[in-house]
Order: sequence, then structure tokens, then C-alpha cells
Amino acid sequence: MIQAEKIAEVMGVTCRIHSLFDLAETVAHGLPKKALQATIKHLTLDSETAKLISNQLVPPATFKRRKTRLSPQESERVERLARVYATALDVWDDDDDTRQFLFAPHAMLNQKRPIDVAFTELGARQIEQILSNIKYGLPA
Repeated sequence: MIQAEKIAEVMGVTCRIHSLFDLAETVAHGLPKKALQATIKHLTLDSETAKLISNQLVPPATFKRRKTRLSPQESERVERLARVYATALDVWDDDDDTRQFLFAPHAMLNQKRPIDVAFTELGARQIEQILSNIKYGLPA
């Protein structure tokens, strides 16, 4: 499992996260709004794709209404994508290779792109399993 600090780094909230417990507490209380934007910046360099992903995580009108923090449910969605990205980055050790993996159809996901599957917890777990297999040289 990827370290909480790596996930927090993707979300841009490293100052107070030193364990999975800290991460869970922060998500439960709502991530800062900037965590969404920081995560999206890691996921894609394309502004249209960034907008689509951002809108799937938190609808634009809802995001505008939020004063400083996302809701716990929105925070969970952001953390999930940050976790998938951090795990992929741990395997590929390169931002471009990580993005290529996330945005390319994968045979073990029925030719779906990992980024599309990652919006659900079960989908994220599937991706993490694939990445674990790749990291340890197992069939993926």
C-alpha cells in the first residue's frame, strides 16, 4: 500500500499528514478546495480533460459554493484519484509514464482506461492490484 505522505503530496496537503490515520481524519473533515486542483494538475496537463475530471469529482456549481473545504464525500473521491495516481507514480517513477498508464485502455479492465475506472472504490482497488502486479513482476 502506498504511503499516506505520497497521497497527500499529490493533493498538496502534506503539512499535517504523516499516517493513514491522519489522512482518514483529514478526508473525514473535508479536504481543502485546493486539493482538488492539485490532484487534477497531477493527473493531466490537458485543460479540457482536467475540466471533465474535476466536474466528475465535484460539480462546478457545488465547487463554487464551497467556502474553503470539500465535503467528506467529495474529499473521498479526490483522495481516491490521488491514491491511484500516487500508486501508479510509485510503479512508473515518472509523471508522463504514469499519465500514459492512466489514460490508456487496459486489457484487465475490459479495455477501459484506468482513469475512468478509478472513480469508484472497487475500480480503484482493481487498478491498485494491477499496479501491484506490475511492480512485483506478476502478470498484469
